[in-house]
Amino acid sequence: MKKLLPLGLLMVISCCMLIPATAQEIPSASVIPVNELQNFLTREAKKKITKGKVVSNAELAGYFRTEFSKNFFYDWKTVGQRFEAYNQLYGNQKRHIRRAEDHLAKYADSTQWVLPFNYQFGEPVNAYALRHLARQHKMVDIAFLYFYENKDPQYIHYFTRQMQSLNAALVKGEYEKIEDGNGVYEVFRSGYRVLNWLTIHNMFLGQEAYTDEDQLYTIATLLQHGQHLYERNSQFRSGNHQTRGMSALAMLSMLFRDFEGTDLWYERAMKRLGEHLDKEINDDGFQFERSVHYHISDISNYFYVYQLAKISGIEIDAAWEEQLKSLFETLVKIAYPSKTTPVLQDDTDAPWAEENEIAGTMTLGYLLFNNPTYGYFAANKVGDRLYWFLQNRQLEMLNSIDQKRPKYKSLHFPETGYYIMREGWNPKHKMMIVTAGLDDKKPDHQHADMLGIQAYANGNILLPNYQVRYSLPDFDFFKNSMVKNVALVDEELQGKQWTSNKGGSGFGKFKSLPHPKVITWKSMDNLDLFVGSHDGFSNIGVDYTRQVIYLKHDFWVVKDNFKSASNHDYKQVWQGHYTDENGPELLRSTFPNGSGFDIFQLTTPDDIVQSGKRGKEWVVLTKKDQTTYEYITIIFPFSTYDKRIDETKENHVLEGWAVDKLPFDAVAKHSLSQKNEAILFGVKQLEMNGASLVFEQKSDIHFQWTKEKLVIMSIGDSLINLEFTKADDPKKITFNPGEIIVLD
Repeated sequence: MKKLLPLGLLMVISCCMLIPATAQEIPSASVIPVNELQNFLTREAKKKITKGKVVSNAELAGYFRTEFSKNFFYDWKTVGQRFEAYNQLYGNQKRHIRRAEDHLAKYADSTQWVLPFNYQFGEPVNAYALRHLARQHKMVDIAFLYFYENKDPQYIHYFTRQMQSLNAALVKGEYEKIEDGNGVYEVFRSGYRVLNWLTIHNMFLGQEAYTDEDQLYTIATLLQHGQHLYERNSQFRSGNHQTRGMSALAMLSMLFRDFEGTDLWYERAMKRLGEHLDKEINDDGFQFERSVHYHISDISNYFYVYQLAKISGIEIDAAWEEQLKSLFETLVKIAYPSKTTPVLQDDTDAPWAEENEIAGTMTLGYLLFNNPTYGYFAANKVGDRLYWFLQNRQLEMLNSIDQKRPKYKSLHFPETGYYIMREGWNPKHKMMIVTAGLDDKKPDHQHADMLGIQAYANGNILLPNYQVRYSLPDFDFFKNSMVKNVALVDEELQGKQWTSNKGGSGFGKFKSLPHPKVITWKSMDNLDLFVGSHDGFSNIGVDYTRQVIYLKHDFWVVKDNFKSASNHDYKQVWQGHYTDENGPELLRSTFPNGSGFDIFQLTTPDDIVQSGKRGKEWVVLTKKDQTTYEYITIIFPFSTYDKRIDETKENHVLEGWAVDKLPFDAVAKHSLSQKNEAILFGVKQLEMNGASLVFEQKSDIHFQWTKEKLVIMSIGDSLINLEFTKADDPKKITFNPGEIIVLD
């Protein structure tokens, strides 16, 4: 098991820093009155500020303005210049105003914090909205509105009064509790609120309307949040919620190190974050929830701490730094040639989108580590939110980005369960990803797409998956199998026993999902092979396996195998917009640039049904009333019309591969062959160069030959028993899926 040291050295606390007689422990159930904040300072801090005298509010506020100027992500004295540059770079003014006005219209400054209550216009606030109120995301937009509207002080007052209303609710106990499912002080929401309030606090520090007392009140509130996070996170809890909260606690401990007890905050936050890095970043570099969205979210959680520690002069442990780099490297490994990534599990930034934009995140990686491979994906600006957490020297690096094309080809993530078949990095190159993983600890964000595939070629996503949004009423539908590229049986979907979360915010998960088994994975110069199974249909007595074969530079073959003692309807589901004028054996999809792809069946389905929802479409192929059945499906991309599968011909040759036409004698169900190479499905016997090969069971093989040698690779899902006879000398041979034998 890998070992990960805590981040850097703990903040150096002088042995002479004894707690003065007046020092007290920061409370978590109430906010320290502004006039009493000095009682919670370390002795050394108090000496730095006043040389032993009583600290006035003006002195204390002035001291922390100076400290923030040096130790925050950027100097608040440059807010004006930054704001102007931000507007030119991002052009987000309308969006910020719209979001700010939405929040102002919904909630009074002294809003309630416990359900039920109504928006200001009378409609009830739901759980999803309350959770976002608790995060205070749109309060950042109100801070922008302050600057857009000529620094109207009402927006500063709105911020401080809404903060006061939460603090009043805390004392009275009139806020949503964690056990009710929508806890306002739940670690994730509290952590996000801290991040947003720190953002606002630094933006307002130079504003006259944000008085010394306002500034100290915000600091007192943040201290209460820090102590609350400290006290309630003494143990590791799996998931990104604690990671978000511990990231916030680490930031608070560094920014407010002048208060007693914050060294303990730092120690606890770094210990928890180290545990999350150790336990929740798989050895293959993927965040354990298997989602690009949550993978990127974890990057940001660790980034804030890493960046602030660097600014504060706290040494970063090399192992921690390498783990952070691995998170960026993973995004490189899974990226499409278009520099986006596939949609994997609960990706939620852009509902119904078929890819994830990663330029902003990879730009951040480039700025942190100056890696030109990250620069290949980078843009001349980071994500608009992260802009406010970078220093000027980092932003200046974006004027000239060093770029280097990645070298990764086909690869896999064995712990996470993603298998990448890649041609290369030209935007027209082909790529496919197979998903075959299930986290055993927290599969909450898992979709019902076991052994599902996504594919890309010629600048287009051929077989997509779709992003989701928790608050949409059909969230559970878009998590389930009808909108994945999977095989199904009867009316069974892979995701079973859907349950919404306790708080009723829209988020939910499946209690039952298939368990995958990877039978083999091989990546070679001429082909890639994935073979796997899952138990998603065991409840109705059906065994299922899927084989995916990538004939390098040409096309893919997908073979779905069903076996049961009773009759069932066996299905394939393919996402996309298709025409079926050539029957279910040949479906076609085309794209605006004239490229497209064909789904070509070597076996014949009985039925085809086209369906759609939310502007997305898919087709379902069905073979009815069978005990055993095999789909053999060619996924064939073409760059131009004349390179499609020619539906007017009976005998097909696909990129040089002849369909069901072999240059040697064989008994096989179906085949593809070119030159001295063949793929045979359901082969029982073949003759070559005076040699005889007899298979005990119908088998799937990749076969190559010369005058001297026969090379056979098992591409099926089970053991092969073979009798090889040459010159009346029979030999019994047994080999497993993915194994290669060479016969003279």
